Amino acid sequence: MSAPTPSPAEALPGTPPASGGASASATVTVPAGWQQRPVPSRVRRGYTRGAMIRRRVAVRLLKYLLPAGALALLATIVLWPEFERTGENARLSFRRMSRATPEAVRVVDPRYQGIDEEGRPFNVTAFVASQQGATRVVDLEAPRGDMTQGDGGWLLVESRSGRLDRDSNILDLWDDVTIWQDDGTLIETQQARVDVKAGHAEGDRPIAAQGSFGTITGDGFRLRDRGAVVVFTGNARAVLEGRP
Repeated sequence: MSAPTPSPAEALPGTPPASGGASASATVTVPAGWQQRPVPSRVRRGYTRGAMIRRRVAVRLLKYLLPAGALALLATIVLWPEFERTGENARLSFRRMSRATPEAVRVVDPRYQGIDEEGRPFNVTAFVASQQGATRVVDLEAPRGDMTQGDGGWLLVESRSGRLDRDSNILDLWDDVTIWQDDGTLIETQQARVDVKAGHAEGDRPIAAQGSFGTITGDGFRLRDRGAVVVFTGNARAVLEGRP
């Protein structure tokens, strides 16, 4: 009796079938676990609608971002020498300004003090003082000078603008010049020159004065000895007030 022919499930791959329908002359042994091997799957992976939308958006963004990045890189390479030259010009301008800065000195709330030959003090203050270069002439904003008299009285001068020569102690005033005295006398003009050390002042612009004596107008004035003597010059006109 001939041996049974193995079924296709039991035959090894690559074993040729018996020719002419004759049975095989040998028994084929199937390795253990052959039928338990997983079969590769050909099923396509499915994508959700959200994933497809995100992928489409990413592709569109890359289509614009990649060319834009390439253009930016090319522009940087082309314009980089211009950036370097601009930086050099800026550094040169800064150096020139730094050399010019020490030539001007600006001081807020300055104060100049001194005494005359008789030991009487005088002071000059201002809102801002500006000094150009090595000169001792100082430009003043809102200057004010006060001088003390020998009997304890005082004289005050002020204006919107002025200039002080620190070597000669000459204070030039202009723009709304006002002279005050402790006895109530007030003199107003537009320009005056004051010797703060000697206690003298004078001006050749129209003036108006008022005090306990009345009112006086004129084309100029001369003030001596810190206000002890005041002379009004040029077409002086006085309206005196009598005392009871």
